[in-house]
Amino acid sequence: MPEFKLTSEELSMLSMFQGMTGATARDCVIDEKMNRVIFVVPKGQMGLAIGKEGASVKKIERALRRPVEVVEWADDVEGTVRNALGAKYVQEVRIGDRLDGTKGVVVVVDYRKKGAALGMGGRNAEKVRLLLRRYHGIGNVQITSEL
Repeated sequence: MPEFKLTSEELSMLSMFQGMTGATARDCVIDEKMNRVIFVVPKGQMGLAIGKEGASVKKIERALRRPVEVVEWADDVEGTVRNALGAKYVQEVRIGDRLDGTKGVVVVVDYRKKGAALGMGGRNAEKVRLLLRRYHGIGNVQITSEL
């Protein structure tokens, strides 16, 4: 796993998240491109982090004044993809070596649900890219569908 350092802004957001939800967050990713904050929580803490009917997330969104997304931690690439996109959309995750020596990931989704899997403006695809680059050193993610 590549090393990364948290900024003071990310650390303060982590502290706020933990104080408001009671869930421990493993990481906080500030996505300037999509103007949102992504919190990564340990396995089994999604419910606590989101709160009843999303109350905890809404409270944090009001405090931060930007959208907040919560993703459950996974140790492997496939788990990270499934947790970030939503397991119901992902049919298959293929990890391969590219010609330039880097690793790439191809995510196969149902063609009828490809739009939902990508998200508005590609926000879900971007979330997967951010998390895979941060935790597994993989920058190339392709989301495709097969008939």
